[in-house]
This record gives sequence, structure tokens and C-alpha cells, in this order.
Amino acid sequence: MAFVDPAWNREIAHAPSLWAPAPHTGDRTLKPNHHLDDSTLLAYAAGTLDEAFSVVAASHVAICPACREAVRAAEALGGELLEVAGSAAVSEDCRSRTFAALEQAGLYRLPVAQPRPAFPRALARLLPVASLDEIAWKKKAPGVAIFDVKLPASAKGQLKLLRIGAGRAMPEHGHGGEEITMVLKGAYVDHMGRFAAGDVADLDEDIEHRPVVDDSGECICLVATERPTRFKSFAARLMQPFVGI
Repeated sequence: MAFVDPAWNREIAHAPSLWAPAPHTGDRTLKPNHHLDDSTLLAYAAGTLDEAFSVVAASHVAICPACREAVRAAEALGGELLEVAGSAAVSEDCRSRTFAALEQAGLYRLPVAQPRPAFPRALARLLPVASLDEIAWKKKAPGVAIFDVKLPASAKGQLKLLRIGAGRAMPEHGHGGEEITMVLKGAYVDHMGRFAAGDVADLDEDIEHRPVVDDSGECICLVATERPTRFKSFAARLMQPFVGI
């Protein structure tokens, strides 16, 4: 899968989390059928998503016209609100804390890597390789492999690449908190539908599912999690410390 670099202006650091999402790069030929939740889109536009979730959101927005337009609308609304609030007096203490936060954002901003065409840029800047074929996968179970995407030490949540073999089924499970999964390659099916390249599953702790990968080939996903997965079966829970999800 190749991603083409569109002209998208998101170079400014998100000050609330001291995190600078990369400019979007995405394959605009993909037509996602599953999108980010409205609350996720609003948080992404406001710059308040945790780092792991921000990377997945940016990767999806890069290739999804509907979510990209929603983000633009949310940013425009935020700008209008700032204009209205601009007439209010700002205390010297508030001004000092704001400038201090901006200085910190500049100090801890991640270096901008050159675009790598195999991935959305938000993900590519965090990877030491240029293609999925070069990933140093860690085999965790038959047909299941994981690559931990390194985030800054201060980051909240975890970000992983998950590879599941053709025809394989994940044990039925829920989630210990928020989870956003974006399909990068292949497809899987659960009770919510079929998720193919570009689609996202934006889930909370109330959702339980059992993804089954298509027989046609392996499925590779980018997964951001707030807390570990909650497996339902006793056997799966016993294996969880070794599998690492």
C-alpha cells in the first residue's frame, strides 16, 4: 500500500499535550466505511488526544475525506470561539503559563523525519523502517505477531502494530479503556461489519467483539490502547502476559 503526500497544513504542535502530530500523508484512493467517533474527531481537532490515539487519528484522517472535513469544521469552530474569547481580559499568570507551555512544546517536539511512502506520515515518523516488510515482528502466538511503536516517555497509552494471519480469529474480548484500531493491510470481520484498509474501529470499554481475519490474506493493524485488552476466556487470560495485548 502506498500513501501519497497531500498538502495538509498541520505543522503546529498541539500545546495541551506537548505533542506535534506530523502533517498528513495518505492514500486518497482508499474509501473508508468505518470512521472515527465524533468525540475523537473533536478531541483530535482540539489537540487533546493522548499521543497514541493522535497517531491513529492522524493516519485515518489522512485518507478519509469525511473525517478530514469534520476536523476542518471543528477547527473552524474552535477558531471562532477563540475570537469571541479574545475580547476577555487575560491575567498575567495565565499569559506566563501559556508561554511556558509553548516553550516546553518546542523543547520536546519530535524531529520531523522525511516522508516514507509506505505509511501515513504520522506513523512513518515513529518507525525505523520504510515498509511493512521490514518490520521486526515479535511472534506472540501462532499466526499473531506484534511490533511496539516507541512513543516519548511522557506519552499515555500504548501504540502497536498487530499482524494476524489469514483466517485467524482473535479470542472474544473487551477493552480496559478506549481503543482505536486502523487497518493498514488486509481485512477482518466482527459483529460490527467488515473492516478493510483505511477503516477504523473506535471502541470503548463497553464493546466486546471477536475479529476474524479474511481468508484471502493476513491483516495488519495500527492499534492505540488506553489499557490492556480484557479477554473473556480463561485460556486467553492465561496467555495474555506472554502475548502482550
